[in-house]
Amino acid sequence: MNKPDHLKIAICQINPTVGDLKANARKIIEYYLKSVEDYSPDLVVFPECALTGYPPEDLLLKASFIKGADAALKTIAQEIGPTLAIVGTVTANGQSIFNSAVGLQGGKSVWTYSKRILPNYGVFDEQRYFSPGKETGIFKVQGVPMGISVCEDIWEDDLSLNPCAAQARKGARILINISASPFFAGKFDVRYQLLKRRVKETKVPIIYVNMAGGQDELVYDGRSMAMDADGHLRVLTKSFEEDIGLVHFDLNKGHVRSIWREKAALPLGIPEIHQALLTGTRDYVNKNKFKSVILGLSGGIDSALTAALAVEAIGKDRVIGVTMPSRFSSSETVGDAEKVAINLGIKFLKIPIHGIHRAFLKELAPAFKGMKADTTEENIQPRIRGMILMALSNKFGHLVLTTGNKSEISVGYCTLYGDTAGGFAMLKDAPKGMVYDLSRYINKLEGREIIPASTIRRVPTAELKFNQTDQDTLPPYPVLDKIIQGYVEEDLSYEQLLRRGFDAKVLQRVIQMIDRSEYKRRQSPPGIKITPKAFGRDRRMPITNKFTEWLG
Repeated sequence: MNKPDHLKIAICQINPTVGDLKANARKIIEYYLKSVEDYSPDLVVFPECALTGYPPEDLLLKASFIKGADAALKTIAQEIGPTLAIVGTVTANGQSIFNSAVGLQGGKSVWTYSKRILPNYGVFDEQRYFSPGKETGIFKVQGVPMGISVCEDIWEDDLSLNPCAAQARKGARILINISASPFFAGKFDVRYQLLKRRVKETKVPIIYVNMAGGQDELVYDGRSMAMDADGHLRVLTKSFEEDIGLVHFDLNKGHVRSIWREKAALPLGIPEIHQALLTGTRDYVNKNKFKSVILGLSGGIDSALTAALAVEAIGKDRVIGVTMPSRFSSSETVGDAEKVAINLGIKFLKIPIHGIHRAFLKELAPAFKGMKADTTEENIQPRIRGMILMALSNKFGHLVLTTGNKSEISVGYCTLYGDTAGGFAMLKDAPKGMVYDLSRYINKLEGREIIPASTIRRVPTAELKFNQTDQDTLPPYPVLDKIIQGYVEEDLSYEQLLRRGFDAKVLQRVIQMIDRSEYKRRQSPPGIKITPKAFGRDRRMPITNKFTEWLG
């Protein structure tokens, strides 16, 4: 066989749904046929676990799920013609389950490669489910040897263990890595630098195929890449959405000299966080078949931003805002809540709670006799609001969006069964400073005040008593956010944080608040991961825990 001068490889960056084997199979077939018809490629590649969705978690412990995935793969194979397709799925051999890339061609499976390096950190828990593969991962297309690997395989820094490095040593002229790599702000550059290192080490071009879309707390940002043997990025697919990219290799000089397709736009910083929040919200609502969402509009910045993002994600006709003023609510915050609803064009309800609050206090008076009023009476108000939202959810089937941000949730500045009551916490991993940045960005993007300037300027307050501000209880948010970043996201010790210049008493108080609030966080709804370490999947602390940081 004469070796070709050129090879074309189609990257199919899709958004599967975990467990929806039939729909995922249909999508894979659809993208395969479209790629073949539009581009006549020599190879079509799909992401890691494209058939099952990622992560399947304990579905992998169900024999019926494994059997269903095998049946769905056979259905796909029947539609695959002479053009080779690589599909990410799970496979089994006896009691062992594998995270695999399967080559399909001519109506059948022609080879299987199973992930060799299984991640067990952060959001990953693969050693609970999968066994490591043993295959070399070398295959040929038109006589050209290539290497296939799955996600973590390419991240292994020990080149004696790295499957991609081994494939290059064995003569692979192109390396392909299929992935389901979750987003956090700055993740693209981490991946980009990784691929540059691997290209430099192996002197072989790399195609990196990532997933797109949202899955519970995780968002996949797509941004699949092709990098030539000189370390130049030649193909970049779209961010946070499905796409087909075509990689065109000129093989005459032993490595890629030209790749055919213009690079997509690359949002970074606040723009990429904005897209991640929209993607995560849209897919959580739609994949779980909620027709609408409802949230409390307090007149504050968190609820205004949540409402604006919800409208952008799923449309104004599917978003309901409810203001629930008490005797402590100012006319300014009530007015701003209504302004946000008008600006967004959403349905708006006003349900005052001062009468309900009085009734609670009256009925509790005998039990509270002789005791001074404190935060107990204050916290009845958010619990009333939570109950109203849940009643509306129960009656009409709305998904309740909670509006708390990472700064508040970190230190427990929230009321259990009150403002934490709901089904999805969009801003759960967004620090307060980021909330302000996102709000300004949305206004700039729209060219008008979606979120009122008065809401952005106002000193944050829970309005559970007269003249209350968040800073009565918390340090200023810029200070708080930096402590949270160091202690939660970077796992720095008290001594290390002290050396960064934080006041010792403030630092001790914040760390105590973070540690003592784990029981609240454990009961909070899921939210979108956008920082390197989010509560829940990333950071898993025991609730019963007597370790004190500064006593060691």
